[in-house]
Amino acid sequence: MTKVATRFAPSPTGPLHIGGIRTALFNWLYSKNQKGSFFLRIEDTDKERSKDEYKKQIIKSLKWLGLNYDADEYIQSKKIEKHVKIANYLLNKGFAYKCYCSEKEIQEAKDRAKQKKIPYIYNGKCREIKEMPQNFKPVIRFKSETNKPLEINDLVQGKIIIEANTIEDFIILRSDGSPTYNLSAAVDDYEMKITYIIRGDDHKINTFKQKQIFDKMKWDVPEYAHVPLIHTIEGKKLSKRDNEANIDEYIKMGILPDSLRNYLLRLGWSHKDKEIFTLDESIKLFNIEGIGKSPAKLDKSRILSINETYIKNMDENLLYESLSKFCNDYKNNIDKKKDIIKKSLHFLKNKAKTLEDIYNNSKYIINDEISITSEEMSLIDDNAKKILSNFLSEHQKLKIVNKENLEKVINTLIDKYKTNFKGVGQPIRISLIGSKFGPGIYDILLSLEKETVSNRIKKII
Repeated sequence: MTKVATRFAPSPTGPLHIGGIRTALFNWLYSKNQKGSFFLRIEDTDKERSKDEYKKQIIKSLKWLGLNYDADEYIQSKKIEKHVKIANYLLNKGFAYKCYCSEKEIQEAKDRAKQKKIPYIYNGKCREIKEMPQNFKPVIRFKSETNKPLEINDLVQGKIIIEANTIEDFIILRSDGSPTYNLSAAVDDYEMKITYIIRGDDHKINTFKQKQIFDKMKWDVPEYAHVPLIHTIEGKKLSKRDNEANIDEYIKMGILPDSLRNYLLRLGWSHKDKEIFTLDESIKLFNIEGIGKSPAKLDKSRILSINETYIKNMDENLLYESLSKFCNDYKNNIDKKKDIIKKSLHFLKNKAKTLEDIYNNSKYIINDEISITSEEMSLIDDNAKKILSNFLSEHQKLKIVNKENLEKVINTLIDKYKTNFKGVGQPIRISLIGSKFGPGIYDILLSLEKETVSNRIKKII
């Protein structure tokens, strides 16, 4: 049997799209499931729009998500000589021809088609051209099939048949001698020995073009699986310009790679009613048969919900490592408070949907100085200051600061001032973290040094 080989082939012309990363995930999972190989191909032949920063972002994003590829990146622009060689072979064999139509002539034909509200398809007038214009650099067009319907057996969509005249004689070499996408992609897939191509169903027409090149070259044709595109929650096609489409947005808000990978796995693929998958389960259970035929909707609230589940169940040593890296990248270094934060993670992560939520919950530990708004300060009246003064006095007397001893102090204050838990707890919380909202009062008190508690309360009273 031929070893399974898949590839992810993005163009570095913009930030990596969430749909692209899902395509990479499906290819990666399938290759791992089949004990095959997964490759990254950078399709950078668009010289004007391709940028090194986007290439680096693609590589960084794949590694962040844990989608490690086999071998070095395959750089398409370094293979152009091979692409041109195949184009000339097709030309010499009569499977392609030189087209001398001017850009103006083509544009006029496109404008007429637009006026008639019909798709533009090149009419093939140069197929049988007798006189070659002088001093004119032609393009090379592939002779697309005209006598019989074109067919692909799609692993997701099933058998797809289209009329031959749907596919025009497409250009494989531009007038400057550079190869076009469909030629380069077909040649590279052959050179890389790709056996399965899993990609968005917006590539179906490209597949009909690329398959014809494979057929004329008598190459083994890969298996194709076209995955329905991702839509917004409103059901519209997800645009690359949408913030929710950019994977960097999820990284910056503190989504864990495992949870985003889990979410994307379920975005258009299913296995029974199972929702949460470990990495090993994902590899073991993934199959092309589980990919749905309808577009999936990107639901940010669902991503947050899954991320909350992962945060809740994650080993706290690993969670701290993730939090520390996130803060180093997007906030500030927290390692000077490492011990306090680690021992407090069991409550700092409570109800946190992102790493940023944990960071925000930890600010009163991370920052030596806290700020209190005038609105929060207005809640600390003269009676509250008496309670704080009394609490501070009792707190300083404690030889052992634990929950049991703290409860005794607070309950005594509740009785003495004829108030309730909020009446005592709220001013303490505000003075220690700067907000009436936050972790439980005992968690806060046990997470801070005795001296820190004393200093913060003294500033209030």
